[in-house]
Amino acid sequence: MIERLLTEAWGSAVVYAVELGGLVDASALPGWLAEQERAVLGLLTYRVSGSSLDIVTVNAYRDGAGIGTALVEKITALAPALGAKRVRVATTNDNTDALRFYQRCGFRLTAVRPDAMTKARRRHKPQIPEIGHHGIPIRDEINLEFSV
Repeated sequence: MIERLLTEAWGSAVVYAVELGGLVDASALPGWLAEQERAVLGLLTYRVSGSSLDIVTVNAYRDGAGIGTALVEKITALAPALGAKRVRVATTNDNTDALRFYQRCGFRLTAVRPDAMTKARRRHKPQIPEIGHHGIPIRDEINLEFSV
C-alpha cells in the first residue's frame, strides 16, 4: 500500500533530491500513516543520516485538516530521540504551498540549488514533470531546515 501511495503522489516510490544524495526509495524507509476509520489521511517517510533527520516525503490527503502539520510536528518532536540535531526537507521551486507550509512549521531556508531538478530529470528521473504547480517550470531544489 505504501508503494502505491507514493507512486500516486510522486510518480514513483523512488524520489530525488540533491540534499538526500540523489535517488531514494521512500517505500523502504520508516514513516507514519495518518489514518482515521481505515481511511489514509496522510503519509510521512524519513531517514536519519548522522545528526540530520531528512523528511523524504510528506503527503496530506485532506487539505487544511492539519494532517501534514501533525506529521511534521511528530517527526520534529521525535528527532532528538533518534540522534538528530536538525530536520531537513527539500522541495522544488514551483511548490509554493510546501514552502509556505514548512516555514509556518518553523523551518528556515538553507539553500537553493539552481537547475538541480532539470539535471535530475535528464540524468536520473525522467518522470519529474517539466511544469509544476501554478504552471511554474520545475527547475530548482530548495532546502529547508528545522533545528531541534
